[in-house]
Amino acid sequence: MPAVQVRLVAEGAESERLERLLGDAFELEGWPVTREETVPYSEVWSVDTLVLDAEDEEEAAAFVRDALGDDAVRFELTTTVLDLDANWIAMSEEIRHPVEAGRFFVHGSHDRHRRPPSGVSIEIDAEMAFGTGHHATTWCCLVALDRLLKTRRFERPLDLGTGTAVLAIAIARVLRVPVVATDIDPVAVAIAADNARLNGVGREVRAIVADGMKARLLEQEGPWDLVVANILARPLTRLAFPVAAQLARRSVVVLSGLRTVERSLVLSAWRMQGLRLAFEIERDGWLALVLETGDR
Repeated sequence: MPAVQVRLVAEGAESERLERLLGDAFELEGWPVTREETVPYSEVWSVDTLVLDAEDEEEAAAFVRDALGDDAVRFELTTTVLDLDANWIAMSEEIRHPVEAGRFFVHGSHDRHRRPPSGVSIEIDAEMAFGTGHHATTWCCLVALDRLLKTRRFERPLDLGTGTAVLAIAIARVLRVPVVATDIDPVAVAIAADNARLNGVGREVRAIVADGMKARLLEQEGPWDLVVANILARPLTRLAFPVAAQLARRSVVVLSGLRTVERSLVLSAWRMQGLRLAFEIERDGWLALVLETGDR
């Protein structure tokens, strides 16, 4: 079955509402919903749903129309069948622009000439994995990491649901310590490993296939003193117990992929495991929660 991108275009706050609506509808299906400004500072946004198991474009669009309900008649939907052999880099050059998040500058290969002389530049091209820095959740994580890494050093970082490995690369570039990066999708793991090599941390970042904490390597290499998980709210709540069980005595957990309305749901699950909120980063209705164990 093809992967089909279903796109609609809306302005400002309306696009945020539609992103939340579709995100709620497709969270359990595991279909990513993202929002991207069509032109920087235009306030006109595309909202994309990646339908992973539709029979064809028509069925994919029908899923999105059903989720939109009464809103469906107000928006034109466009569909694109995504092919693993497609030229994702060329396609992304038209809409992707560099992202600054603290000391981190995330850019595509077409924007190498725009890298600043200082800070940490990370090259990530759009591929079949999540995490080019453009989504608010990735930006929130990078800003949180920038703040954390200014005050603490970590020796055993873990990036759960790594996608393109942008967060693992950021950690490895700053700390120059081994980082384990996991994803349930073997395609994402291959992309993550390639990106780590491209960004000069191929030896530091070890990308493996794993479902949550269900991997022997994670038991062998722990306990972890820094865990980053940029996924979705419900999986984050399910991960609270297995992650907490493998944390070091003084450790930090960065959680994102949740909307502001899901804050209490996620935070309560982790507080039950003895973690406390250190600080949080918000952007466009999305959050990164930074939790710590303290001495326990």
